[in-house]
Amino acid sequence: MTIKGYGLFAAILISIALPLGAEEVSLDTPTGTIYGTLLLPSKTPAPVAIIIAGSGPTDRNGNSIALKGPNNSLQMLAESLAANGIGSLRYDKRGVAQSIAAGPMESEIRFDMLVDDAAAWAKKLAKDRRARSIFFAGHSEGSLIAILAAQRSPVRSVVSLAGAGRKAGDVLLAQLEGKLRPDLMQSSRDIVASLDKGTTVADVPRGLYAAFRPSVQPYLVSWFRYDPAAEAAKLKVPLLVLQGTSDMQVNELDARLLANANRRATLVILNGMNHVFKDVSGGPSEQAQSYSDPTLPLDAGLVRAIVQFINP
Repeated sequence: MTIKGYGLFAAILISIALPLGAEEVSLDTPTGTIYGTLLLPSKTPAPVAIIIAGSGPTDRNGNSIALKGPNNSLQMLAESLAANGIGSLRYDKRGVAQSIAAGPMESEIRFDMLVDDAAAWAKKLAKDRRARSIFFAGHSEGSLIAILAAQRSPVRSVVSLAGAGRKAGDVLLAQLEGKLRPDLMQSSRDIVASLDKGTTVADVPRGLYAAFRPSVQPYLVSWFRYDPAAEAAKLKVPLLVLQGTSDMQVNELDARLLANANRRATLVILNGMNHVFKDVSGGPSEQAQSYSDPTLPLDAGLVRAIVQFINP
């Protein structure tokens, strides 16, 4: 098999590197083929999680080209779930890593495309007899994708991993607060307010270009219109909300907003866990290092909470 954009030699290397019980899988989308890894436990049929990565160029393993090195958070999660009798399917989003050739131009990508992909993976996996049941496990931005996709997919439950409970524009402004000059912070508020109304902004200050460049604004408009708590309230399946106390990107408020929105939700706060599921008690410097350190283990309570939720 030749993997699109990588060639036969790369495909051979990838297949050799797969752990026991893992296989490469693919999904056709309107803009091209996206690729993932199906990792099953030794005994099937079994529950299978569709793991959805967070925002930006984050791959199926939880790693981003924007970081200095890998943290392997999602790969570690998948392997830990398999060791506890739960399978997983994790994938590279359109335009990311092995799925890079499926990425449309930045100005053409929309948030709903990512929701469509997650729902399509669930539909495909539902035909696999090795999957006894299916659930979404969405990390960060992937939490909202999971919540939306679950509203029209054959899944039994949803796990939100460090997902926002507020609209993305509000979370972004909270993350920028204190990091920008007052004039740039006010410009950020004005831009977010405009995007919230569905109106793009042509004149973006240079200091804000990375976050609000014109080519990414249509995607932000399509993302900002969703209120995660309001969408969580629509879920007809159980919801597990997992949040760490050391997370510097979203916080316990977000988790409680999600959990309080749905009477079938279970909230678990993990003491010391940060945004990439590692236990880090230090400040911004230590946090930043953990995002590129694959030697740090997952928080001990993370997988335990998921296993108890899926197999009570």
